[in-house]
Amino acid sequence: MLNTITSAINTKLLVAILAALGTIAALLVHQQIEAERTAKAAAQAVAILKQQQDAEQKRKKDYEEFMAKVEAERRKDSKMPADQGKTWRTYLP
Repeated sequence: MLNTITSAINTKLLVAILAALGTIAALLVHQQIEAERTAKAAAQAVAILKQQQDAEQKRKKDYEEFMAKVEAERRKDSKMPADQGKTWRTYLP
C-alpha cells in the first residue's frame, strides 16, 4: 500500500513537472513569435523612414533646381542693355 501511495505521488509530481515545462515552452515560443513580429515591424518602419528621407531629398533637390532656374531667368530678364540706362539723360524732346 505504501508503494502505491508513493507511486501515485511520484506520478502526480511528474505530471506537475511536465505541466510546468509545457508552460515554460509555450512562453518561450510566444516570446519568440513576439520578437519576430517586433523585428518585422521595426524593419517596415526603417523602410518607410528611408522612403520618406529619399522623397524629401528628391523634393529638396527639385526645389533647388527650380529656384536656380527661376533665379537664372530673373537675372536674364533683368539685365539692361549697356546704353539703356543712359538714354533718359540724353533724350531731348
